Amino acid sequence: MNENPVLVIKDLRKSYIPGKPVLRGIDFSVYPGEIIGYIGANGAGKSTTIKLILGLLPIDEGEISLFGELLDPNQGDFKRRIGYVPEGGELYENLSPAEYFDFLGTLYELSPETTERRAKALMEIFDINGNYHNRIASFSKGMKQKILIISSMLHNPDILILDEPLNGMDANSVMIFKEVLSTLAKKGKTIFYSSHIMEVVEKISDRIILLSDGKVVADGSFEQLSEQNHEASLEGLFNDLTGFTDHQELAERFVRILEEEA
Repeated sequence: MNENPVLVIKDLRKSYIPGKPVLRGIDFSVYPGEIIGYIGANGAGKSTTIKLILGLLPIDEGEISLFGELLDPNQGDFKRRIGYVPEGGELYENLSPAEYFDFLGTLYELSPETTERRAKALMEIFDINGNYHNRIASFSKGMKQKILIISSMLHNPDILILDEPLNGMDANSVMIFKEVLSTLAKKGKTIFYSSHIMEVVEKISDRIILLSDGKVVADGSFEQLSEQNHEASLEGLFNDLTGFTDHQELAERFVRILEEEA
């Protein structure tokens, strides 16, 4: 690619317990307009990678560059260009969306008028605009997730980092959200999407990065990886490359235990 990368990761390593590394030296670059599907089993290091990119954890070894500059967690200006939806993210539930978005708008140095206009319009698209002044504590899980998604995009960031963003979302909103990501990518925004929902990752991603045991074991489009590994589905590819092939036997054992006499 001729464009400069938005994100560059070189030999990134991280351990929480000495001698038990979570990341074992990962390398990849991400470019403007790419939708990256970042996948791996539980404990593979996906969320750790994301927290390191966001400056929420210190780097043990290696380096991360964002927007052409080495990441400095003590310098927060880069965060204004990032949108983030954390897995199981918490909201200030005693606030209303009006109050919550006004708070975020202040952090991102948006005018109150811009914040209100964008927030109301985005809530309307997700069909929750009638709740602008209601307490978030009264919202369903799906409604709260929509507020998290809107909050990640309110400031029109250059890169979106999404960790299981569809939790609790209804089917119509999921379809809207997937189209939003596609449209943003066409406009040069970068999407870094981490999920266990293989069907969604397969459909929306331009490129898939598969992490296993703290290392990148696959990096390419689904078509490229499928051809290389002779697999017709991302789930099959995932199982092959992570060495997990016992799912059928384990499922049968699970059912046998249920069928045992009480």
